[in-house]
Amino acid sequence: MVLAVDFMGLHLKNPLIVAAGPWSGSSRHIKEAFKAGAGAVVTETIVSEPCFDVNPRLAYDGAGLQNIRRYSNKSFEDWLRELEQIKNENGVVIASVLSQSPSEIGYLAEKVEKAGADALELGLSCPMGEGVEVIAANPNRVYSLTKAVVEKVKIPVMVKLSQNMTNIGQVGRFVQEAGGSGISAIDTVRCILGVDLQKRKPFLPTYGGYSGPPIKPMGLAAAASLAQSTSLPVCGVGGISSCEDVLEYLMLGATTVQIGTSLVLHGMKHMTKISEDLERWMEKNRIENLSEITGIALKELRSFDNIKVEPKMVSVDGPCHRAECSACTDCCGIYEAISKAEEQIRVDPEKCKGCGLCCYVCPDHKFSLVRR
Repeated sequence: MVLAVDFMGLHLKNPLIVAAGPWSGSSRHIKEAFKAGAGAVVTETIVSEPCFDVNPRLAYDGAGLQNIRRYSNKSFEDWLRELEQIKNENGVVIASVLSQSPSEIGYLAEKVEKAGADALELGLSCPMGEGVEVIAANPNRVYSLTKAVVEKVKIPVMVKLSQNMTNIGQVGRFVQEAGGSGISAIDTVRCILGVDLQKRKPFLPTYGGYSGPPIKPMGLAAAASLAQSTSLPVCGVGGISSCEDVLEYLMLGATTVQIGTSLVLHGMKHMTKISEDLERWMEKNRIENLSEITGIALKELRSFDNIKVEPKMVSVDGPCHRAECSACTDCCGIYEAISKAEEQIRVDPEKCKGCGLCCYVCPDHKFSLVRR
């Protein structure tokens, strides 16, 4: 079995990349990530002036994480020394850099390349401190910033894009036209996690970035859109916490993925678990190389207007042994097509509209859609 992938001309031992964040904020953390099995590591975002931490800066709702940390709190000079220390490590280091100015971001990129970075990620999508619209929402700014970096360096340049835009495929094409080598998506989603009703104030004092499993559907859609809209390799980001999540991104066209929030919640050892689970899945399903499944589900994705209309209804597979469960009848309240008496489930073919929701809510997967 081959977990190794080629991404932007770089050879990675597996498609698992540590995303930019505090967990990759020093040479020590980056070395730990390599020991845990990461195929590559993206540094915490490097800027010319460090961003000082506020407290508190993290909040968790049991599903997703809000953070209000913007960039690295290390100086640019400190980062150059950190990159020097890991230059000869057996792993791919992708330096995340950001500036609002084409000339400055080009300067930063040139310096981190000389310090030993194997590739660059332009972090243009941070949802904190930029107002409602992130830099990456403006195709022309994305083009000018990407072009400025590409003209300064010889290493691959990846651009991180955001959910906070109307047409991510169009922005992806601007990255390609500017000479970018790859695209990562998505960054965290602008949010307010919630309000403490007793204290009558939000959990965190400003808008932040939402990450974790709840944003995976948005990340999958972005990865698929970019894979369909450009010929650049895509790095899927958002809500990855298991081997299955990785496989979903790969099947929708991503070549690699980035993992962040699950490392905060479970530690760097979680990277090892995902890698081992991925290897076991490949062995069980007789997949020799990840290229065999990359983009395989993308072929089934089409525009709404091209969906073939086929009259369908629900079929029930055997009796239900969950006396107290009413998930199927509850979710069919609109159509009232499903009824349950003791262990028998009945579907009224005249009322069933084939929406498919019962197929997902049934804990025993008793329902399936069939041609009417």
